[in-house]
Amino acid sequence: METPEREFERTWQPRLWLSLAALILIVAYVIAFVIGNSDETRVNFVFAEATTSLIWVILLSLLAGLLGGVLVSQVYARRRALTGQPESQPARSEGEPRL
Repeated sequence: METPEREFERTWQPRLWLSLAALILIVAYVIAFVIGNSDETRVNFVFAEATTSLIWVILLSLLAGLLGGVLVSQVYARRRALTGQPESQPARSEGEPRL
């Protein structure tokens, strides 16, 4: 029969507790971020104007940037595939032999 200390050492999962602590910190940061950016702001679309919470402007800008980055990378990859250009090779060091 194991002692309570030995059983604790066998079942202790530090990675689980670190992950849980990191998740709690991230959630706390997101809540503070939303509260800190809840001010109303005006957005001018040249022909129209809207008033919304600053957090929505930040999140929609982030989404637009991510979507734009994915689309540009897909266009780049497709263009390279259609022109038959090989993928770029990683830089090799001077002592490395050529293949």
